Amino acid sequence: MGVDRPAPQGPLDRTAVRSMLARYGDRSPEQVEEELGSLELTWLIAEVEQAYGVQLDLDDDRLDAIRTVDDAALALGAVLAAAGAGTGTGTGETVGVAGVAGS
Repeated sequence: MGVDRPAPQGPLDRTAVRSMLARYGDRSPEQVEEELGSLELTWLIAEVEQAYGVQLDLDDDRLDAIRTVDDAALALGAVLAAAGAGTGTGTGETVGVAGVAGS
């Protein structure tokens, strides 16, 4: 029994991150706090991997730098863009954040 997830509509941005996080705890996007807890971040990464068909390979330094919704949108959006997975047509490949500037 799976959870219905809408197909991603373009690049991962702040709005998309808030929408994904809203499904964690069954809340509206407006109710999503700016700061992320470790469980929220773990859940968000799993959601992004499923939605975009990739496996993210994030090192500890990058994970530690993701503290807010904006941090997540920047870091995860950049790695998806670098992998060409921003359209939801990922190939199931593993993608990392090496060389991605930001957070």
